[in-house]
Amino acid sequence: MRVLAPSGMLGAGWDHATVERGIALGADVISIDGGSTDSGPHYLGAATAKTTAKAVARDLRSLLTAAAAAGIPVIVGSCGTSGTDRGVDWVAGIAAEVMAEEGLDLEVARIYSEQDAAELKEHLDAGRIHPLPPLGELTAETLESCTHIVGAMGHEPIVEALRAGAQVVLAGRATDTAVAAAYPLMRGMPAGPTWHAAKIIECGGQCTGNPRAGGVLATIDAGGFTVEPLDPTVSCTPISVAAHMLYETANPFEMREPAGTLDVRDARYTALDDRTVRVEGSEFHFAGQYTIKLEGARITGYETMSFTAIRDPRVLAEIDAWAELMRTMITQRVGQTLGLADDEYAFDLRLYGHNAVLDDLEPESGPPREVGVMLLVNAPDQPTATAVAKVANPLMLHLPTPGMDYLPSFAFASSPAEVERGAAYEFVLNHVVDCDPAGLFRIEPGETRA
Repeated sequence: MRVLAPSGMLGAGWDHATVERGIALGADVISIDGGSTDSGPHYLGAATAKTTAKAVARDLRSLLTAAAAAGIPVIVGSCGTSGTDRGVDWVAGIAAEVMAEEGLDLEVARIYSEQDAAELKEHLDAGRIHPLPPLGELTAETLESCTHIVGAMGHEPIVEALRAGAQVVLAGRATDTAVAAAYPLMRGMPAGPTWHAAKIIECGGQCTGNPRAGGVLATIDAGGFTVEPLDPTVSCTPISVAAHMLYETANPFEMREPAGTLDVRDARYTALDDRTVRVEGSEFHFAGQYTIKLEGARITGYETMSFTAIRDPRVLAEIDAWAELMRTMITQRVGQTLGLADDEYAFDLRLYGHNAVLDDLEPESGPPREVGVMLLVNAPDQPTATAVAKVANPLMLHLPTPGMDYLPSFAFASSPAEVERGAAYEFVLNHVVDCDPAGLFRIEPGETRA
């Protein structure tokens, strides 16, 4: 079985010629991820996509026309970035427009993965929900606080949709690997090679020497699988393929799926030529209990941001002391002018160009040449967040160091300096629920829902 993975995400774009080459090489199915949790909790909390409708339409046109001509299915997982019901319907609506424009008549199935807090509380009360590190036991209040909750489906609901005749499967939140593993598993391919191949190709060309050049084709058989880039000028090597087991995994030798665990300790990676890699020895250990991972996000407040740039060498020579003074001054002035206590708002001050990424782990020392200062304020409502940022405005523009006897000038990135970011979200669910493979998901054919 040959699985064509054109890219790591729908909407990222690719050269259509690479898809055509995958079809010519005998692809049996096209699979692609539509999102993940990589981009943070906003997309799940707000049920919005990080990609544009035009980019998704462009990619779907490439996939649907090629798949229709070849008579093979297309599977998209985690539609709309986070896999909410709204995300599935958004992608389905775009797919319907593309098919109408191209004169395609394809059977579409939508798989919804969004979960109802009340139903999950029944699972919680029955002892069927368990925490994953580092979180502790789940409470009903946490479930109720989420704006959206999804379950990360395995391959089983996708297989059910395919067996019912779907030519295009648009799934809600799914494990990245389930999207690529579903069709081969349905056709009887062994679990070990299939899940390992799915992991390697989940991000398209990232397992090659040039991840910008397009996707890959995985060929799975009874003894293992091979991986080949779809761009003829790009190569896979044993190192580039094996290295992808390090990507987004806590353990480079194991990866948990709803049905069990992929084990690649004994996997062997062999170069068949200068472009293609053969992998053998992968195993899959089925678990005694099937589990689905839950993801949920809730609003933590509302944010306002401002950003200024510092080039003054005297300030930069004492940038840590300056930042500490800034924090003190903001707290004092907010209390004086707005009457807010410390627990009524929060702010973060980050020095880009000086330890903003690694903080205390930064190995380099010495004063920076220039620093971008980001102030991010969080409060229970937007007006309060903006008011705090406005109080900080003069400090962000002119605050001197303790030893300076004049006011320096800094440069705001925008006017007005305060940018309202709206609701801020946080992930609060990292739990699994004991269930049967399709029990938490709904499959619907036909047109999108209102």
